[in-house]
Amino acid sequence: MWWLYVPLIIISVVLLVVLLLILLGRFRNGALLKPVIRSLSRIGFMRRFFTSVSTKAIERQNPELASAIKKLNPVASNPNPQAVQKAMSRLTPAERRAYMEAAQEQNEVQETANRQMRRRLQQQQARGGRPGGGGTAGRKRKRK
Repeated sequence: MWWLYVPLIIISVVLLVVLLLILLGRFRNGALLKPVIRSLSRIGFMRRFFTSVSTKAIERQNPELASAIKKLNPVASNPNPQAVQKAMSRLTPAERRAYMEAAQEQNEVQETANRQMRRRLQQQQARGGRPGGGGTAGRKRKRK
């Protein structure tokens, strides 16, 4: 009689995992979901699944960018400047514009992160602490 509960348990566990993934995706704009996705993408079929889902999402949001990515994808594995230039010349003006906007947004995100890291390093150095550790080495304790 206990074997009747096995399919119910399996379905409930799968439902719980899906709900957990949805919750992680909503919380902090998916920051907690990224490590899970990164570790799951080591599995071959999961990597292909995530790639297809990402491509479909880009196609819905920005079809020109999706088309540009498809045209530039074969060149991405071999970053030869001549091959990149040849692939860029095959893009339509709308695709080139969408690709350049996406590249610029990506560059701005990386620049912001670098600025934050530079600020943190400057603050730690101003306090007299080491960049890798806490800045409490030069402070004296107060006695009670």
